[in-house]
Amino acid sequence: MKQKIALFGAGGKMGVRLAKNLKKSDYQVAHVEVSEVGQKRLHDEVGVACVSIDTALDNVDVVILAVPDTLIGRIAAEISPKLRAGVMVMTLDAAAPFAGHLPDRPDLVYFVAHPCHPPIFNDESTPEARHDFFGGGHAKQSITSALMQGPDSAFDLGEDVAKVIYAPILRSYRLTVEQMALLEPGLSETVCATLLYVMKQAMDETVRRGVPEDAARDFLLGHMNILGAVIFNEIPGAFSDACNKAIQNGLPRLMRDDWIKVFDHDEIAESIRRIT
Repeated sequence: MKQKIALFGAGGKMGVRLAKNLKKSDYQVAHVEVSEVGQKRLHDEVGVACVSIDTALDNVDVVILAVPDTLIGRIAAEISPKLRAGVMVMTLDAAAPFAGHLPDRPDLVYFVAHPCHPPIFNDESTPEARHDFFGGGHAKQSITSALMQGPDSAFDLGEDVAKVIYAPILRSYRLTVEQMALLEPGLSETVCATLLYVMKQAMDETVRRGVPEDAARDFLLGHMNILGAVIFNEIPGAFSDACNKAIQNGLPRLMRDDWIKVFDHDEIAESIRRIT
């Protein structure tokens, strides 16, 4: 039998996803969930029961904190005195570790693992996989991992656990915590989510001006597909002169000249401070 894992927040939406995949592995898993709703969800959807915190942490090797970013600091501080040296504490997001919310325990291993989610351009062939937009179920996804502190030899264990909880896996990348923070919230949320939100607002505006909603949706999503394929080099090709002129006109109308500063360290740190 492999090492023992304590899964905190096991009855939450993310926790249940992880619990389902961990159940298929050789790891010994202890599930911790404080809410009755979460405990019932875990029982009904995964078929496992919860244990006390002390039972979960007894002789544990890896603690996974599948809890909101705002709770990670408090929970990590509460369980830290119960952990022996060498135990790995894994978070599913770089925000709390980047912000310094993990306890000052140099003898613990701190590991961060975050999914990329299934890519838009993929080779999935089954309906289940094509509709698995989140990942960790049917569709393949890549993952990012960072060993924040601890011996380099600990990375293999953390990556193996990450591959289990986020399976099926496309590719696995080793990054630093700061690089992960550049990807989220920087790239994925501050930039990508914001621009997608604006695109939806723009679609709604065309509908307000008289375009049938289904037509506007199909037109936008179809163009996202082909334009994205060209921009990200999924296919050979180039934009038309008209499209390039529209981009030249649109950039100064839609984007501030200094928008790239959202990736500055202080900007990322402030964004994470708000999150955590």
